[in-house]
Amino acid sequence: MMKWFWGHYLPSPNDGVHPDALPFLAKDFSGLPAATIITAEVDPLRREGEAYAEKLKAAGVAVDYKNVDGVTHEFFGMGAVVDKAKESVAHVGDNLTAHFAGRSAVREQKSKPR
Repeated sequence: MMKWFWGHYLPSPNDGVHPDALPFLAKDFSGLPAATIITAEVDPLRREGEAYAEKLKAAGVAVDYKNVDGVTHEFFGMGAVVDKAKESVAHVGDNLTAHFAGRSAVREQKSKPR
């Protein structure tokens, strides 16, 4: 299934080696804005999300990384029926609201995956 999505994401498979397509591949992460990264316990991209958060943190970027236990990759769009989705969307909204108000929204938090 991931190959299907990947094939629809980029016009050419060769584009997948460019950091514009996969920010994880960038050589320099310094100077990037604070980031909120949320992954799901059952997520084919979970490890990449966690590794990206670690690379940002290593470059001095403030990162709020959270892995949500008990949910699958697509949970974030299921706020009407999944409480953890509703909570996660609210968390991201709070961080965005604080950011646009000029406050430091991202706290150094990390929920370790099991």
